[in-house]
Amino acid sequence: MPAPVPPLLPPAAVADATPEEAVSGPGHRLRISLLMAGSCLPVLGAVLIAPVLPQMRDHFAGVPGAEALVPMALTIPALALALLAPFAGVVVDRLGRKRLLVVATVLYALVGTAPLWLASLGAIVASRALVGVCEAAIMTCCTTLIGDYYSGRQRDRYLAMQTVCASLSATAFFVLGGAVGSSEWRAPFWAYAATLLLAPAMAVFLPKPQQAQNSATPAGPVTRRPFPWRVLGGTCALSLFGALMFYTVQVEMAFLLDDMGVTDTGVIGLAIAASSVATVVGAGVFAKAGRSPRFWLPIAFGLCALGFAVIRFAPNPVVLTAGAVINCLGGGIMLPSLLTLALSKLDYADRGRGTGLWMGSFFIGQFICPLVALALASVLGGLTNAMGVFGLAGAIGAAGLAVAARRHGPAATPTPVEPLAAAPVMAEPSQVGE
Repeated sequence: MPAPVPPLLPPAAVADATPEEAVSGPGHRLRISLLMAGSCLPVLGAVLIAPVLPQMRDHFAGVPGAEALVPMALTIPALALALLAPFAGVVVDRLGRKRLLVVATVLYALVGTAPLWLASLGAIVASRALVGVCEAAIMTCCTTLIGDYYSGRQRDRYLAMQTVCASLSATAFFVLGGAVGSSEWRAPFWAYAATLLLAPAMAVFLPKPQQAQNSATPAGPVTRRPFPWRVLGGTCALSLFGALMFYTVQVEMAFLLDDMGVTDTGVIGLAIAASSVATVVGAGVFAKAGRSPRFWLPIAFGLCALGFAVIRFAPNPVVLTAGAVINCLGGGIMLPSLLTLALSKLDYADRGRGTGLWMGSFFIGQFICPLVALALASVLGGLTNAMGVFGLAGAIGAAGLAVAARRHGPAATPTPVEPLAAAPVMAEPSQVGE
């Protein structure tokens, strides 16, 4: 895709960089397929059980606090991911990406299937928190490895592809969760067992980044720049707000439809899946258009706000679903914009930690969105009224971003950091260390 952020290399160094097409071939296709599959696992945790939330609420109706605990079963993985992703980033930078990824993928399958035999709602929520711990490691490792293996426009395309693949998998998981959950609300948790197939493939076919090998024995003195806390902090704060704008619809859609009399989990799953297709479209627009994140972000937040407004005044489930589609279209543009903006500020040595900080900020927004919606609904007298407040907040955010973009001018983009070396040369598949 046309570069949405400026090159990380200064103009004088571009001639020395490995061309974008240098990373290719069958090994490359297998490698990127495994990383995309790993990137979809947090989506599995976030959406698979969304269609069965009303059934879970009914099953645990006698449990004190079930109104809050049942939605938390969906979103508490995001809290664990948010709290632990920065620490996972530090571990990634110090101990290696691949080893942590393989171990976390195995553990993900084990804790993901735990609700199949747990009877207590509290225990289920706790197991879901452990799912988030694994997700923190998996998502940080996959995103960091994309930054290690690729550079420039190719890297930006694969970061956008993460959103596309995650959104496509979300669509499939919504349908799967709704169809399987129509028989019994525990059934969707069996899907976590399938991730056991990924770990052996990752162990065998993901090579060690050549740059990581070289960094262990530098040829000369290494000059480290300070970690870019200030510039990354603004992006992280914006990402937290963006997560509220996007995930609220995903989490609350089943309840909004249930309030309108739609109780069939299969129908709910299809409705949520239809809206998630718009996320794929939005990510595709970002990947194909030659604009920077600064251009796209006001549009993305504006679309999210418009979607909330349509949901607020929707007279029937069809219009409500249309509002969710608009919201998710904005979300599909927003996610890769924020991620490419964040990674443009990081060099190799800081990429794991910086990616973890961004993940933490984004997923804390995912976790708190049902709590914010619940609080607003209790104050305003209904969930649909809460959607109106989210829409107003999104409109204000879009206006502020538009003013900032105009102030910086069309050429303004993230300030390049210390030059990266040429695109990392990949180790041979036999070098499966780390």
